[in-house]
Amino acid sequence: MTRLKLGMVGGGQGAFIGAVHRIASRIDDRFDLVAGALSSDAKRAAASAAELGIAPDRSYADFRDMAKAEAARADGIDAVAIVTPNHMHAAPVIAFLEAGIAVICDKPLCLTKEEADQIAAAVKRSKAPFILTHNYTGYPLIRQARQMVADGKLGKIRIIQAEYAQDWLTLPADPGNKQADWRTDPARAGGGAIGDIGTHAFNLLSFVTGLETEALLADLHSMVNGRRVDDNAHILLRMKGGAKGMLWASQVAVGKENGLQLRIYGDKGSIEWGQENPNVMTYSVFGEPKQIITRGGAGLGGGAGQWTRIPPGHPEGYLEGFATLYNDAADLIQGTGDGALLPGIKAGLDGMWFIGACIASSKKDGVWIKR
Repeated sequence: MTRLKLGMVGGGQGAFIGAVHRIASRIDDRFDLVAGALSSDAKRAAASAAELGIAPDRSYADFRDMAKAEAARADGIDAVAIVTPNHMHAAPVIAFLEAGIAVICDKPLCLTKEEADQIAAAVKRSKAPFILTHNYTGYPLIRQARQMVADGKLGKIRIIQAEYAQDWLTLPADPGNKQADWRTDPARAGGGAIGDIGTHAFNLLSFVTGLETEALLADLHSMVNGRRVDDNAHILLRMKGGAKGMLWASQVAVGKENGLQLRIYGDKGSIEWGQENPNVMTYSVFGEPKQIITRGGAGLGGGAGQWTRIPPGHPEGYLEGFATLYNDAADLIQGTGDGALLPGIKAGLDGMWFIGACIASSKKDGVWIKR
């Protein structure tokens, strides 16, 4: 199979998520990184490109120049990964979509509703695919859970509980920590914990249940003195169809490393899954013993088994979840897949509504915000 040519905006020296995207794009051998505007600093961009083996003539100081030049080349890129901080998503996303180049953008979609509307319009105008990397939707057992819900294994969904708890921002952010610096700056991040990790939990519960949120009530907190964004959030959700949800997002929960968890309860059964042990899921049917479903377990059929790369007992996780999205994106770009499980512009707009509604609700001392 011919590898696709990948470009990248952002992700230069000192960046975390850019390296994650690069690794994920190579796991299934579907992409070659051949071009990039890796930093807004021209010297750092050139140095980063050299480290990654990108030819000097395909290292760009400006993403606009990159979009134009790559679209004009006979061997131009097939897709671009946007891995900049949130406030720098919109302009490059739109530039590459208008150049007819597929976009793979890190979440959340952007910084403001106005930017989100502009991106949505660009997606509508462009023939190029747009993918948002909510990577946890690529985990095999999460896709298995989605299928189980759709097949009625849980019955009518009643209760959804999602949480994403970390402790890495328990103390004031170190100014020298690049990742903490922009994530605690409202001008660059938009929301704090709700944007960085809360959107993942919100996306995951929607992805698995297939239910839309019709209203939410949020209580946002900044536990660290002087912090200008939320670092802890308690959120109630009302879902279409009558299900009720609770979402907790925190970056000041001491002892929590990357505690993304999802619990879904129906009138027939329930499932429980946690990201820190992602190869195991608990499935309960009312009145029967609990079942432990493993990623490589027998009998999964068209479920988790089709997204598994390695034998049972060998864990797959974070990087492989990203890789599943890159694999699906490659299929979509090459016309061999429909991208049905890929997060796209709708997931991005849903996430932006979630952030905005949480902020609006909390500012009004916790009122219900309708969709």
